Amino acid sequence: MPAPHLSLPPTDRVLSPLTGWTRAHWEALADRQLEALVPYATPGFAQYRLPGRASWSGVVSDGLEGFARSFLLASFRIAGAGGDVDPRLVERYAAGLTTGTDRGRGTGLGGEAWPQLTDCSQQMVEAASIAIGLHETRPWIWDKLDSRVQERIVDWFSGFVGGRTWDNNWRLFQVVSEQFLASVGAPYSQKDIDGGLDRIEDWYVGDGWYTDGDGRNFDYYIGWAMHLYPLLWARMAGPDGDGGRAEVYRERLSQFLTTYPHFFGADGAPVHQGRSLTYRFAATAPVWMGALADCSPLEPGLTRRLASGTARHFVERGVPDERGLLPLGWYGTFLPTTQAYSGPASPYWASKGFLGLLLPADHPVWTAREESLPVEKSEQYMALPAPGWLLHGTPHDGIVRLINHGSDHNPLEGPAADDPHYAKLAYSTATAPESAPHAWDRDVDNHIALLAPDGTASRRCRIHPLTCEGRVASSLHHAQLPGRDEEFPIESTTVLHGPWEIRVHRVQAPAGVTVREGGYAVADESCIQDEQGPGWALTRTEAGLTSAVVALHGWDEESGIAREVEANAYGPRSATPFLRSTGHPGGPSVHVTLAVLTRDVVHPRALRESISCVVEAGYGDAAGERDQVRITFPDGETVTV
Repeated sequence: MPAPHLSLPPTDRVLSPLTGWTRAHWEALADRQLEALVPYATPGFAQYRLPGRASWSGVVSDGLEGFARSFLLASFRIAGAGGDVDPRLVERYAAGLTTGTDRGRGTGLGGEAWPQLTDCSQQMVEAASIAIGLHETRPWIWDKLDSRVQERIVDWFSGFVGGRTWDNNWRLFQVVSEQFLASVGAPYSQKDIDGGLDRIEDWYVGDGWYTDGDGRNFDYYIGWAMHLYPLLWARMAGPDGDGGRAEVYRERLSQFLTTYPHFFGADGAPVHQGRSLTYRFAATAPVWMGALADCSPLEPGLTRRLASGTARHFVERGVPDERGLLPLGWYGTFLPTTQAYSGPASPYWASKGFLGLLLPADHPVWTAREESLPVEKSEQYMALPAPGWLLHGTPHDGIVRLINHGSDHNPLEGPAADDPHYAKLAYSTATAPESAPHAWDRDVDNHIALLAPDGTASRRCRIHPLTCEGRVASSLHHAQLPGRDEEFPIESTTVLHGPWEIRVHRVQAPAGVTVREGGYAVADESCIQDEQGPGWALTRTEAGLTSAVVALHGWDEESGIAREVEANAYGPRSATPFLRSTGHPGGPSVHVTLAVLTRDVVHPRALRESISCVVEAGYGDAAGERDQVRITFPDGETVTV
């Protein structure tokens, strides 16, 4: 249930049998967040300086971020209500625009004026939110501003013209900001707009998917940035000014949305993968955008069920908090979920998740009866070759799992690094990776590693996708041990079967090393139960969420449990089951693991006996001599890897 500090309307189980939420719930949630910010406003409302860790851009930039991102939410609320909102809401943001662009107010810690737009500055990000907000609220704010204030706003935005941004989704901040300048008759650069829109064509990889800049950068930014801003730009440019681009963007978003509902669990949780997860509700932005741009392949009742389910998921877990604020984290404050660029107001990009308020109250997304998510209907398998992912959802427990054989957030060439939100073999809607530094150093969960004599684990940095089709996907990465220049290839294949994942690893390793594989990390407020035996290990929360690993081939009988404290976004106590083999003979080896994440009762010994794994050495193919692995499941299905 929602925390008592958040007052919501009564649920409507006729219109919304699955969540109970209606448009009134979204309006109440928006109003609560906007009102809660007022005590943290500077005197002229140009900045909202919220409590929490400052970003690397500093307090003044963070204060601008508080204004810009909350203005985005306010603009959807104002425009969606046709201006029929508490007039103080409009007055606050009109005052903030007036004060923030007044250089006489000072730009330091004691001032309120916004920092000027300079190349690759954080101000560029925030300017885009202000541009969208001004466009959507034009009759109620922009048109009523004093002409001198309008000139100051134009002058501030003009820092974009001819400016340089980072070569990723930031190109789109320049696009929408300069299109706003064009819409109010101010000087702008069509070359900047066209250049940004042309650049994202280089990152389109098909099937509705972009990569966020060069490399294999796949995460929620594809939905809340790469699809969102081009269509928001099209709203500004209008059908006579979009040059035909808008139709292309609508077609791509439609393709993207055909599979997007598969990322959400029955409890509304999105798969916990990628950066900036503290934006939370923003994961629903592309679904609302599909309805707003009239290009969604989803039934209106499914759109609202997905979005309302996600919002309710967080509300029921204390978001916003007792102050009405969005803390840096996933549920409560949890800084390892954030990045160095994240400041106290960064979570307010959650405002993008309220885009649906721009749709009128009589739109079908608000009036149609809710429809079930894919995971609520039947067992789901989805192969996404573009990002190199498999999705599988099980209706009996409502969990969706993402198998990662393609997204690493690294450049295509040059040095590569790893990150707990990209490097893991698997993610889910019920778990998070162990991401605090002390746990990330050990890197146990959902990872196969070679261990140096001191226990240091090899990393999974650059991921090379190989196959992704049906219920099978594979990839290659190169493990490196500390103090050694040599790289050791590890080819991993995942085969899905219900809640089970068969992981087949073909490993090249030096003699003497230890090979280790971990399952999912489960987390809870209290203790985690565990069991282990020869060739298997299991962890279980008090709520019945179970993670298990079972050795099917190539492992010693050694197993273990890695326990952590304050390492996981899902709870302060967490644990990961793992398998381990010591004293590798050197050269090639095959390791086959059954990994399970479920709310079922799990009997690892029975699983080990009921799944047949046969490895035939020296199987020839075009690539040379390889081992053939044949898996036979209890229902008789056989898969060969």
